[in-house]
Amino acid sequence: MWLKPEEILLKNAFKLWVTEKDNEYFVLQRRRGYGEGGGGLTGLLVGTLDTVLDSTSKVAPYRILHYTPDSQVYWSIACGVTREEIVQHWDWLQQNIMRTLSVFDSTEDITSFVQGKIRGLIAEEGKTSLVLEDDPEKFREALLRFEKWFELPPQEKLVTYYSCSYWKGKVPCQGWLYLSTNFLCFYSYLLGSEVKLVISWDEIWRLEKTSNVILTESIHVLAHGEDHYFSMLLHLNETFVIMEQLADYAIKRLFDKEAFQREPALSDPLQITKRGLEAHAKSQQFRTFFRLPKEDNLLEVHESYLWVPFSHFNTLGKICLSENYLCFASQDGSQCHVVIPMREVVSVDKPDSSSKALTVCVRGKRALRFSEVWDYQRLANTIRSRCGISASPQHSSSSEAIRGECQSLINHFEDNPEDVTLMVGQKDSSKAVSTEALMTVFHPQDVENLDPKMLKEKMKEQSWNIHFSEYGRGTSMFFTKKTRDLIVRGVPECLRGELWMLFSGAVNEMATHPGYYTELVEQSLGTSTLATDEIERDLHRSLPEHPAFQSDTGISALRRVLTAYAYRNPKIGYCQAMNILTSVLLLYAKEEEAFWLLVAVCERMLPDYFNRRIIGALVDQAVFEDLIRENLPQLVEHMTDLTFFSSVSLSWFLTLFISVLPIESAVNVVDCFFYDGIKAILQLGLAVLDYNMEALISCNDDAEAVTILNKFFDSVTNKDSPLPPTVQQASVGNNEKASHISVDISELIREAYEKYGHIRTEDVESSRKRNKLFVIQTLEDTTKQNVIRVVSQEVRLNVTQLDELYNLFKRQHFLSCYWTMSSPALLHHDPSLAYLEQYQLGFQQFSVLFSLLEPWTFCSSKSTLSLWIFRLIDENQDGLINFKEFCCALDTLYSGSFTNKLKFLFKLHLPPAFTGSPQHLKDQRLQHFIPLTEDSSHLTRLSAFDLPEDGVIRKSPERGRGKVDLQTYLKQWQNEILKKEETIKDLPRINQSQFIQFSKTLYNIFHGDPEEESLYRAVAHVTSLLLKMEEVGRRLQDSSSPSETTKPASTTAAEDCSTSEEASTTPESSEASSSHSSQEAAPDPTQTEWSFSFEQVLASLLNEPTIVSFFERPVNIQNKLRQTRVAQLKLMANK
Repeated sequence: MWLKPEEILLKNAFKLWVTEKDNEYFVLQRRRGYGEGGGGLTGLLVGTLDTVLDSTSKVAPYRILHYTPDSQVYWSIACGVTREEIVQHWDWLQQNIMRTLSVFDSTEDITSFVQGKIRGLIAEEGKTSLVLEDDPEKFREALLRFEKWFELPPQEKLVTYYSCSYWKGKVPCQGWLYLSTNFLCFYSYLLGSEVKLVISWDEIWRLEKTSNVILTESIHVLAHGEDHYFSMLLHLNETFVIMEQLADYAIKRLFDKEAFQREPALSDPLQITKRGLEAHAKSQQFRTFFRLPKEDNLLEVHESYLWVPFSHFNTLGKICLSENYLCFASQDGSQCHVVIPMREVVSVDKPDSSSKALTVCVRGKRALRFSEVWDYQRLANTIRSRCGISASPQHSSSSEAIRGECQSLINHFEDNPEDVTLMVGQKDSSKAVSTEALMTVFHPQDVENLDPKMLKEKMKEQSWNIHFSEYGRGTSMFFTKKTRDLIVRGVPECLRGELWMLFSGAVNEMATHPGYYTELVEQSLGTSTLATDEIERDLHRSLPEHPAFQSDTGISALRRVLTAYAYRNPKIGYCQAMNILTSVLLLYAKEEEAFWLLVAVCERMLPDYFNRRIIGALVDQAVFEDLIRENLPQLVEHMTDLTFFSSVSLSWFLTLFISVLPIESAVNVVDCFFYDGIKAILQLGLAVLDYNMEALISCNDDAEAVTILNKFFDSVTNKDSPLPPTVQQASVGNNEKASHISVDISELIREAYEKYGHIRTEDVESSRKRNKLFVIQTLEDTTKQNVIRVVSQEVRLNVTQLDELYNLFKRQHFLSCYWTMSSPALLHHDPSLAYLEQYQLGFQQFSVLFSLLEPWTFCSSKSTLSLWIFRLIDENQDGLINFKEFCCALDTLYSGSFTNKLKFLFKLHLPPAFTGSPQHLKDQRLQHFIPLTEDSSHLTRLSAFDLPEDGVIRKSPERGRGKVDLQTYLKQWQNEILKKEETIKDLPRINQSQFIQFSKTLYNIFHGDPEEESLYRAVAHVTSLLLKMEEVGRRLQDSSSPSETTKPASTTAAEDCSTSEEASTTPESSEASSSHSSQEAAPDPTQTEWSFSFEQVLASLLNEPTIVSFFERPVNIQNKLRQTRVAQLKLMANK
């Protein structure tokens, strides 16, 4: 490997290095302790020194130095892992550089030329792969060490590396931590003791920062039930963030693909870099904070001051610029932020060079002045280009004229409000879509009503109008502490829909997708799927006591919104709780607005809540448990098992308290949720437990605790609600309300903010990431336990062996997914399927794993035999093998009786496993191993099935896409129940070509065995005996037929079987012998076809003790599993 030329002191060159070759300008050296004569004390000391000091010579013990005769300075220009590699570099220098150097007069020119030439070579090599790294030279050296030490497949992408200590027991090992796309690796070498650790990200259960008496600060990793600690990191926070991002990336890509498909920036695992991960994390944080669509990425950040008109001072903060939005967030504790969509920008005034300021004019007679912007001129031009505003000289010189044009434009929009709609891009909705909020239709406000509740409602409206006049209204409104205070006090009924749209960011998505909802409604109209069936079932269960949902108007609107969303996002389709949430959204927002609010909740604000395994809700429950431990220690002392609160709070998170609180109180919670996100729900949950602390501590069991909480929720009221009793939700415990003091929802929310408002959104997000690993691994472990419980009833393997086998099976599935996004194997994992079907192997994956595990090493991963085994155990012929099918086959070969093992081999040479005579074997092999995309070749030949777009054959319809054929399932289950045990009499007879191949298989099995010769003779004896028996049988059946007719066929077959003893097991000779035997053994049409039954074959082989003892020889299963675990990854690396 060529190295960036670095100066080396002459004395160092002779202390630790031995010169092997030299000439006038170059020296080739070998590191002491390596190569010939290496080892001993010198090798230990030098190796330790190299590892601790991160020397490239640890993995590259050869190097080439450049020097000039009259200089004492040496320059390192190349290093090599092997002598062959370094000699190749030396020869290149001799051929291409030495001749050229003779033309230079001065030594400075020679050194300059050599350095330039080496840098050019490095630049050419790193053009593609290392262009995105911060320090390509250092990274190349680290990559060399990473590849040498861990022997991972060459496709594995190293992301970054750090020096650290790894604690092995109570002893720290100083070494290097390498973080790659799929693995966490550590290497240390101290005085001959080598420590090597490789953990795949998908195996990690816990990843957290910890500290104790010994380790002031360290990173804790829990994997395979073992704890690993890494400390003495120079940049611990940076290291932890990168590890967290890589673990999250692996989880999304391998387990939670629904979320991953929405992450196009990280779609290719071979292109992941540290810089790319950091940029992705910043964009994610930016979108979450400002509630922006998933497509927007953070492009630029500028420090600046923003003139805040309502406070009359400049607030310090940061300008964040994306493709479609200009955002500002303060950093001085004022909690002020503003979001300006580029579509709202009317002009950017001429920048003021004295104060480095620029003014952005937006619709609504508003302007924002940013000052002390370091690169203000470029920022102004960027905003203009993104808004499509001209930046001509005339524009710069005539700001007054522009202001006049802007003012006339604003006046025009005020006089013609319908033009604003067209400008934003919202088309007129279809007549079928409701254009009014249901609350407006079913409970219009009575302007003349002056009862106390209505008066208070008017006062709230007035407060908000004053707020709008000061802080602005619409998309570019300022968000401040005062905004939150107004939210906590309660939002007026007439403004609720507008503010929900604004706070959630749904207003921006609706504005940028004009007509989208109407198109969805039209496209989804009349579709019949599993999702639509579930929607129809739940329509009348959604707020049934509300008048709006006792009429066709409300029910139809709810149906359209839910069906349109299921059509938009079939991966989620429809989940319970979506109907309750959507019902409340429809009460206060127009139908199209309710749809976009639902999109914001399901896809941005509550990620992964409404998928098949409600992972998001389970993660937030774990976060809630952590917060209870931190904030309610008294409760924790009394109730050590906090899983009770997880089960009780599930409905709180899924429905935002709507399912447990009366509707007039629940909407206040939804107000806070749209402003503060999940933080508001967590705060309120803590406040509810705090309010009932004494009662919960004194209760005796879980049932009593549930009763206490239910009574509390029934007693929550909204004394300020202007809704009439007919609209308000009837409480379940009305008759018991008198015995429980009522609690006002506004007071409860205010208390939640006062006591638990210190909880930071950043901490919640960090806790989410930490707990997500544990939640997903727990779900995966539950799947594994259920699969093992089912399979253990079918096989003789014990639970420990099945556990290890399942890990190998699952790992083989993932090994096909680590380095590509196009592998159909990645699509085979479907959590919606039954436990057994969640992980399945295609042919390529199966053949690799089976070749490592099978007991007799007769089946290489690319042999035709592995294809026959695959076909045999694929019971439902879907081109995929599940864990049960795989285990049953292995169990037969490991622990089955002689009869069962022989029956397995016998069936291997019958359809559907063996599908042709020997002359077709070569064609089968060639057809099957064409280097197509992995697994796809086998799928393409399953002509009996219609493949969906993603290339995956599904055993159950995907949620939201296809309708379940219950009759088919019932018949399938009935057949499985009635399926009787197969007896040896049920097996069909084996014909001539099949028997010849069966004999060859036996020879392959016995090849390499210590008793190989006696086994071969036994097979030859059995073959001859069977052929003679068949000949005698034919003579008895048909005495008129001359015996010579069958004799040539018998003789030919016997000779063919015996000659196959000499066949080598290599693929080439195997193929040749196969084609040779097919020519010699092809039966003559004039001869009579012969066949054998399984009983005949079994009886003949039972007479050969050598064969019987071979098949009954016990297999060390545990040793086989251990060897496979080590070889599994190496096999991928060798490929």
